[in-house]
Amino acid sequence: MSCELTQRFVPGYLDGELDLVCTIEMETHLKSCAACARELENQKALRDALRRGSLAYATPTALRDRIQSSLRASTGTKAFEPARAWYPLQIWRWAAAFAVLAVCGVTAWQLVPGLHAPSSNQRIAAEVFASHVRSLEANHLMDVASTDQHTVKPWFDGKLDFSPPVEDVATEGYPLVGGRLDYLEGREVAALVYQRRKHFINVFVWPDPGGVSAARAIESSRGYNLMRWSQGGFQFWAATDASAPDLADFVRLLESRISPEKK
Repeated sequence: MSCELTQRFVPGYLDGELDLVCTIEMETHLKSCAACARELENQKALRDALRRGSLAYATPTALRDRIQSSLRASTGTKAFEPARAWYPLQIWRWAAAFAVLAVCGVTAWQLVPGLHAPSSNQRIAAEVFASHVRSLEANHLMDVASTDQHTVKPWFDGKLDFSPPVEDVATEGYPLVGGRLDYLEGREVAALVYQRRKHFINVFVWPDPGGVSAARAIESSRGYNLMRWSQGGFQFWAATDASAPDLADFVRLLESRISPEKK
């Protein structure tokens, strides 16, 4: 996320109005950009100052009473009587309108998936997206750099409570270039790094014994493509800025290389 976009979103971030992905992007950018962090602190300070009692003004009761008395004197008491007569009817009309709005709101909540709280997959997708972007921006793409799967796979031994499948599809144009430890869904996971021309592909792996062995359609967000699937007792998420066809081809190749004993 650029500085211009970050500073534009600061008010919404302070008020908690951003979606999960934007919030994660904001927090990632703010950690590495001193100028945007200062802008956030400045707006926080301004908001706090405006909320302080010394800047607030409450209308005195005596002033309010004098204004109401002047209005009654200028219009006459009788002028207010029709309004009082219609007041109960107006209340019922407003109550009926609010009831209709409430019914419409509940119906929309049930029928439109986007209005519900993010699902588990949506939350994971947001974390995967943020981790992929963060690995590129923070220059922390790899903990172990190697094109040899027999170097990368043993590197994870003792660092994780599982042994991730590491496949090499370099001959098909997707060389393995390394791996690292990452953190998703409240646990450490393996992140395998592949390359497609000038584009990196992060493949996040963790155990998923009950996962359905099927790939999911590609999701796109802000120029990045994500794809998830389960196979061999593991869940996989792939994230990249390579094209969607390249990502689909890569996932197909990776699935085909997992040997039967790993399944």
